[in-house]
Amino acid sequence: MSTFDSAAFLKNLTSQPGVYRMYNAQDEVIYVGKAKNLKKRVSSYFRINVDNAKTRSLVSQIAKMDVTVVNSETEAFLLENNFIKKYKPRYNVVMRDDKSYPFIFLSDHEHPRLSFHRGPQKKKGEYFGPYPSAWGVRESLRSMQKIFPVRQCEDSYYRSRSRPCLQYQMQRCSAPCVEGYVSNEEYADQVALAKLFLKGKNQQVIGTLVEKMESASEQLNFEAAARYRDQINALRKVQERQWVAGTQDEMDVFGFAVKGNMACIQVMFIRDSQLLGSKAFFPKVPSTADEQEIFESFFLQFYLAGNKVIPKQIVLPRELTDDSAIATLLSEEAKYRVTFFKGAREEKRRYLQLAQANAETALESQYSAQKSVFARYIDLETALELENPIQRMECFDISHTSGQQTVASCVVFNREGPLKSDYRRYNIEGITPGDDYAAMAQALKRRYKSVKEVQKIPDLLLIDGGKGQLAQAEAFFEDWPHDKKPMLLGVAKGTTRKPGLETLILAGNHDVVPMDPHAPGLHLVQHIRDESHRFAITGHRNRRQKVKTTSSLESIPGIGAKRRQTLLKYMGGLQGLKKASKQEIAGVPGISQDLAETIYDHLHQ
Repeated sequence: MSTFDSAAFLKNLTSQPGVYRMYNAQDEVIYVGKAKNLKKRVSSYFRINVDNAKTRSLVSQIAKMDVTVVNSETEAFLLENNFIKKYKPRYNVVMRDDKSYPFIFLSDHEHPRLSFHRGPQKKKGEYFGPYPSAWGVRESLRSMQKIFPVRQCEDSYYRSRSRPCLQYQMQRCSAPCVEGYVSNEEYADQVALAKLFLKGKNQQVIGTLVEKMESASEQLNFEAAARYRDQINALRKVQERQWVAGTQDEMDVFGFAVKGNMACIQVMFIRDSQLLGSKAFFPKVPSTADEQEIFESFFLQFYLAGNKVIPKQIVLPRELTDDSAIATLLSEEAKYRVTFFKGAREEKRRYLQLAQANAETALESQYSAQKSVFARYIDLETALELENPIQRMECFDISHTSGQQTVASCVVFNREGPLKSDYRRYNIEGITPGDDYAAMAQALKRRYKSVKEVQKIPDLLLIDGGKGQLAQAEAFFEDWPHDKKPMLLGVAKGTTRKPGLETLILAGNHDVVPMDPHAPGLHLVQHIRDESHRFAITGHRNRRQKVKTTSSLESIPGIGAKRRQTLLKYMGGLQGLKKASKQEIAGVPGISQDLAETIYDHLHQ
């Protein structure tokens, strides 16, 4: 029970607006709250007749409290959000995805470029979005490439061209990088049409293209008329695939559903009268939170975290406790008026019903998946005869090609499934190529050499491999300094390497854990093992590709981009440079005798 002296704390507490923080005995922030009147709000937690059992559970863990007084309720909203992002308290609703959303960016160049953009909007040009996912942006860019021959290549690539690239041959770019292929006026016309398309004015684009096609036909320029005809057909196909078109220029619509210990908030993004897409969020929901707190906490974190664009209109599935203050806060952040709607009008009501239906569907799917994962955990705990439930599992795997570019992966699962934010990769160096045992030992050492949080220590540690790899983990944990020690389990593939034939090996006595091939617990082990395998292979391929595309000159000290270019130019490429003597290298402008020796030694040793 709490030993916190609430009476002494409340005696001197101010009645001004502010933010309060609650700490447990381990000095961890367990709850952050805001209040118009600090004394009145904090006093409500310590009443004798508190009906809510969840609140009593929270109060029982309070060891101390502190408050930060602010000038207004708006400041309290902002400070509360900052504290929640910083501390991620156990009893607060925490938004798990606070990344900014991607946009399509049209640059402000002589020949503008269409590209993917995420982050601060500092570059000169126009931004279209936001889109709910990176996939949505890239899919739109792919579609636009087939309709509007506007370049999407990097500026460095564009500046270095002396002849058209493959995109021109595929009729997906008009080659503005090379003179004589497209005039500035023609290119500007295509950019203007692309802008109209991104703003949702498809009919205006089609009308303009029809006029151009008829004009070209009258002038007997049948090739140009055919190009415009193809553009119109491609645009109509894209238009058929678009989800919803309405009259709302800029609006976000929220759907909200709760079931058991889970909540889903569905957000639909409407820009330029088009539904760009939607995204489902599943915030971390503490046991003490009610539905109103869940939605309001998420709503504020959603718009105050990262580079979210706040629209002029927001449709909500429920009223906010203090909607006028929140609307004022968002208006100040956006620098224009933000208005809330309840979905009473016909079009807004239709969007709200669609968002609600999506939220309920997504929640039902997530809830079923969680139940399946929970059943797998129960079966595995039974098979391993564990007294306490597994809260955190980790699995290691090693990937390399003939011992080169070795990468170790560590993936993490909790009771809800993969915890991707805690995944880690390690580039393995300083071992004999192909020595998987040494690679495993190095990965374990780097992963657990400085564990500061007890909850980051896994309850079960899986090692993908047989007794040899498992022995490395056993040796590492012999001198483990912490009280909590993970249970070690080796996962050896069967003789035919088929799923279901894996052998689970216990650390210490190396006994085999008998499990049915169709057991849910074994499916969980297979899932985390396959995920660690995938994550290791992806890292290895990326590292291997980087080696392929990196010049061996880049690692030579004192050799920058200009000197590399000069060396390759004077020596006729890398092979010519390797065949050159020290004196020949020293004859290259800008290369001293000492630097020539360094280059020669690096290339030949």
